[in-house]
Amino acid sequence: MAQFPPSTEDFIRLAEAALAAIPARLAEHVRGCAILVEDMPDEEVLRDMDIEDAWSLTGLYMPAGEIAHHPTTVLLYRLPILLEWIETDVDLARLVRNVVIHEIAHHFGFTDDEIAALEAE
Repeated sequence: MAQFPPSTEDFIRLAEAALAAIPARLAEHVRGCAILVEDMPDEEVLRDMDIEDAWSLTGLYMPAGEIAHHPTTVLLYRLPILLEWIETDVDLARLVRNVVIHEIAHHFGFTDDEIAALEAE
């Protein structure tokens, strides 16, 4: 039987579970946060962020209103996350959780050490 890579819907489920279980000190920042999943970042995002390698961008945190009439959103890029999953053999649910935490915490000024501690919780 053929195996298929996790779908967009699979990623949404994983990300929503991660968001529901993030540490309390981070959760206070993201009440009502939405999850979006796209396969890859588009050229505009890469240009705006001055990123040359689209495969290096696994997610973005977008505050409310950054996209017209949208709530605060965590945007996950499915294909770069899948590549990291294959390369690292980290459990996919844990990897998605770490990307969600990293994107939120980075936006709110947490240090790399603080983010690593949050991801370990």
